[in-house]
Amino acid sequence: MPRYEYRCRSCGDTFELSRPMAESAAPAACPAGHDDTVKLLSTVAVGGSATAPSAAPRSGGAGGGGGCCGGGCCGG
Repeated sequence: MPRYEYRCRSCGDTFELSRPMAESAAPAACPAGHDDTVKLLSTVAVGGSATAPSAAPRSGGAGGGGGCCGGGCCGG
């Protein structure tokens, strides 16, 4: 279940709630009981590392025209 972050406009407290996506826009009361809250825009952090593909030599044939597939799918 997704977690959403909210901030209370009355006391300034920031808190999270787990709720279904269908309820993401529903009002949320802060833990101190205030009702004047706003949902914050959250960002997603993805871990890991990317590696570049090795530069393998091209095998024979005429050079392609570039693009997404080296020009081979253009019929030209």
